[in-house]
Amino acid sequence: MTDSTADLYDRYGEALGSCDTQLRQFGAVTAFGGPAVTVRCFEDNALVKSVVSEPGEGRVLVVDGGGSVHTALMGDLIAGTAAENGWAGVVINGAVRDVAALRTLPLGIKALGSNPRKSGKTGAGERDVPVSFGTCVFTPGAQVRCDDDGVVVLPLG
Repeated sequence: MTDSTADLYDRYGEALGSCDTQLRQFGAVTAFGGPAVTVRCFEDNALVKSVVSEPGEGRVLVVDGGGSVHTALMGDLIAGTAAENGWAGVVINGAVRDVAALRTLPLGIKALGSNPRKSGKTGAGERDVPVSFGTCVFTPGAQVRCDDDGVVVLPLG
């Protein structure tokens, strides 16, 4: 990834989707990007685990967890699977856990915060649907870029 999110904003201006949600860095990779794969789930990470078990091919998983930090949607095992399978990173509108271990993984991880509480495992949720948080819409396939300044979605076309 060559351009910073700030440089991308300077180039595209208001045509660029810029996420207002203040997400924290958790992975060892602090600048990452790629085509978006989306999941919408609430306090249940079975769908997240299923998706990162597939080849990532440099994509970014964007998870709309409804902003809940009551349970963690990703921990070290699921994040490790994502890293092993070639995902560039994960952006979570929700919580993670195993923070010390996440810092060591070769994966970009942005999330609202952390909570040691496990999530449900029913598989409830939706995949490959537009998700929206922080005044930004993440559409499956859209180019997402993340760094210390934030998360942006490049305009289509």
